[in-house]
Amino acid sequence: MSFLGFGRPQPTSAEKIAAVENELKVVAEMHSRMVKICTMKCVDKTYREGELTKGEGVCLDRCAAKFFEAHQSISEQLQKETQARGGAGGFMG
Repeated sequence: MSFLGFGRPQPTSAEKIAAVENELKVVAEMHSRMVKICTMKCVDKTYREGELTKGEGVCLDRCAAKFFEAHQSISEQLQKETQARGGAGGFMG
């Protein structure tokens, strides 16, 4: 219940759990996409060496950083738009 009955009602425990589960799902999906995209972009398909080369490691690091930065930016924008429409925010980031 909200303070003095004003404002949005507080989410129940089940709603909080569902929100956390949804956020975990979104993060796991983002991680999967990032690994797939960055591996395709940065890792040599011939696998000539057992370890990543320095160039592959740098490429993967930069790719992951850019992927995460883009995800954060999009998540923030979606959250702002959701709040502007009066919906519940706090997802995807």
